[in-house]
Amino acid sequence: MPSDYKSLPATLELDEVDHKEALSSYAALPTPASAAPPKPKLTATTIIPIWIVLSSSVIIYNNYLYNTLDFRYPVFTVTWHLSFAAVGTRILQRTTRLLDGTKDVHMDRTLFLTKILPIGFLFSGSLVLSNTAYLYLSVSYIQMLKAFTPVAILIISWGARLQDPNRKLLLIVCMISVGVALASHGELRFHLGGFLVQAAAVLFEASRLVLIQTLLHNLKMDPLVSLHYYAPVCAGINLLLIPFTEGLAPFRELPTLGPFILLSNALVAFLLNVAAVFLVGVGSGLVLTLAGVFKDILLITGSVLIFGSVITPLQVFGYSVALGGLILFKTSGSK
Repeated sequence: MPSDYKSLPATLELDEVDHKEALSSYAALPTPASAAPPKPKLTATTIIPIWIVLSSSVIIYNNYLYNTLDFRYPVFTVTWHLSFAAVGTRILQRTTRLLDGTKDVHMDRTLFLTKILPIGFLFSGSLVLSNTAYLYLSVSYIQMLKAFTPVAILIISWGARLQDPNRKLLLIVCMISVGVALASHGELRFHLGGFLVQAAAVLFEASRLVLIQTLLHNLKMDPLVSLHYYAPVCAGINLLLIPFTEGLAPFRELPTLGPFILLSNALVAFLLNVAAVFLVGVGSGLVLTLAGVFKDILLITGSVLIFGSVITPLQVFGYSVALGGLILFKTSGSK
């Protein structure tokens, strides 16, 4: 498999959604691996903790929104985040140099219809499904299930004949699969519907990452430039879904939610994507991978302490096995 998959930004989380696939394995915003990252003005010791805090905050804040404030409208929430990001990136484009990379992208109708729109559809599905899973599953269990993303990437790559199986990759698949299976077996509040939704989110995210490598390998787009192009596309797609999924209900609940919660929730998600611009290019692949693993462990711990999630010894063991496979996947070469 091209080593690109191991260096993809880990989901810049609009949902949560984790930017270095090398960081956390799950996704968020499409960033072709061929992008030449800007030189960061912040050191790794500064930006990595900021990224960890923002990434964790987005997930915890969204879970708080859905399950504590009982604002159970993930499609609306994702659409709001994307709309906020679409406006925010255009303000930054006019007032800063953070989006100078847009000058290198020659957007036309063909590029939009054949590359941006298909990936935007998968991105939208990944965000909506992964947010919906928080209505049924705990933060800790969802993080464990996301460890399966590299396996989905490998299976799709093998099926599309982009990669040939080998013993090392099969070992990685087995380690992660067994680890996630053990974590699922040990889950005390297992919800089949939530599990299937998160499994679909992983499938959409893995498909998006594979499609990025096949369609956008020649484009140079950093995380913020990607957000600039994909946010309005995904917001438009999600806006079409709202009448069929949530209707007017979320709009009726907005006065109860209040402007502070609405704006601060979207702002934290947007700041995560800004932080990703500085994150890309700092530290080695191993350092970023370990930072992503630490973030996931921190999230699971936070889920237990803040939301009272219960994790069992079997889940701890299973997730440890899956993390071993995940680290092996991120740090291995193309073979």
